[in-house]
Amino acid sequence: MQVHFGLENLPKFKNAVITIGTFDGVHAAHQKILNRLNALAVAVDGESVLITFHPHPKHVLQSNQSDLKLLSTPEEKIELLKRSNIAHLVVIPFTENFSKQSADDYVEKFLVGKFHPKKIVVGFNHHFGNNRKGNVAILLQAGEQFGFDVIELEKQMEDEITISSTSIRNELQNGNVAAANKLLGYEYLLMGKVVEGKKLGRTISFPTANIEPLMSEKLIPVDGVYVVQMLVGGELHQGMMNIGNRPTVDGTHRTIEVNVFEFDKNIYGQMVQIFFHQRIRAEKKFGGLDDLKKQLLMDKAFANNFFQKKLHHAN
Repeated sequence: MQVHFGLENLPKFKNAVITIGTFDGVHAAHQKILNRLNALAVAVDGESVLITFHPHPKHVLQSNQSDLKLLSTPEEKIELLKRSNIAHLVVIPFTENFSKQSADDYVEKFLVGKFHPKKIVVGFNHHFGNNRKGNVAILLQAGEQFGFDVIELEKQMEDEITISSTSIRNELQNGNVAAANKLLGYEYLLMGKVVEGKKLGRTISFPTANIEPLMSEKLIPVDGVYVVQMLVGGELHQGMMNIGNRPTVDGTHRTIEVNVFEFDKNIYGQMVQIFFHQRIRAEKKFGGLDDLKKQLLMDKAFANNFFQKKLHHAN
C-alpha cells in the first residue's frame, strides 16, 4: 500500500476505483467495503484508492463534536489499512476552505482532476461540497459527463458502518473490549510512545512502561486493568495494562501503564503498539503497596490463563 499525504505529487492512477470516507477504526463493516473496492479494481485491471481526511471533518466543522474520540489516529489507520491490500491511501488535510468547495468543483477539480476515477464507491447517503449539497444523484450525472461509474452501497451496509462505529465506542467506554473486538474484526489498537514514569512499579516487582498516546483525540477505554499484548521492535509480548489515576499511590492524573511479562529491556522513547484483549477488573484503591502487589499477582495469573486458553483454542 502506497500512502500519499495531500494532493501534491500524486501518481497517475491506473483505472482508479476509489472510495471516500473517514474509515475511523477500519472496523469489520469498513473491511467489507475495502474487499469490494479491491474486487472492482481487479475486474477493471485497475488500482484501489481510499481517500480519507485528517483532521476528522467533525472536529473542523462542528464545534459540539470537538470532544468526539477517535477509534484510530492517522498512524493507526495506516497500520490497519496495510492489512486490507488496497493499493493507495490518500490522506487529505481537511480544512474549512476544502469544505467550502462547491459540489461541482469537488467532483471536477478534486475527484476527476486529481484521481481520474474509473469507478467511485460511495454510501447511499453520501454528501459532499459546500453545505453538503453534493449527493449521489450529482455524482451519477457527473459520471456520465466524465466517464466514471458510481457504485452505491446498500443502505444496510451503510447502517452497519454507523452502528458499528457507535457501538464500538460504547463498548470501549464501558470496558467491553471483547465485544468491541468482534465488531472491529481485530484487537483494539493503541499506538504510543514509551515515556518516563515514577518507577513505583519496580518497587513491587511490577515494572511498567508508561504509554503516551499519539493524539489526545484517541479513544482510551474506561479505567481498569486489561489483558494486552505489546509490539515493540518487531516482537510481540504478553502483558497487562492499567488505565487510571493510580489511587493507591495518590496519583493525580490519568496514566496508561503496561507491565510486560518476562521483559527487562530499556524502551524509553520507542514507539509501541498495544493490542487490547479483555478487561480484568476496574481500578480500585488498596490499603497499601502490599495489598496492591497481591492483587497484581492475581491479575497476572488471570492474564496468563487467558493467553494459555487462547493458545489452546488456536491449536
